Amino acid sequence: MEAQTCVLAEGGRSWARTYYRNTSGEPLQAVLTLMRPDGRTVQAYCEIPAGDEPGTCETPREPTVGGGAAPYAAVAELADARGERKLLRVGSNGPPGERGSDQ
Repeated sequence: MEAQTCVLAEGGRSWARTYYRNTSGEPLQAVLTLMRPDGRTVQAYCEIPAGDEPGTCETPREPTVGGGAAPYAAVAELADARGERKLLRVGSNGPPGERGSDQ
């Protein structure tokens, strides 16, 4: 399993995205959380099918707070289909548009 998470911004809106490839042989769940500089969070729940094809999971796009220069962060947690066993946690922090790495 591979994943990479980033914070994106465009047109006065910010959101988080996780790129993934699930080669585990079983479907997984992901919870993607965008942490805003004002302390609020935005979450997305995604089903991740088994297979070698890459995919993405995104949070809803919301108005950027702090003028786009404030620090945002994103974390994706991938778990088994029942959500009982965490298999991977990957995060990014930095300016919008900067990607995190596999963890």
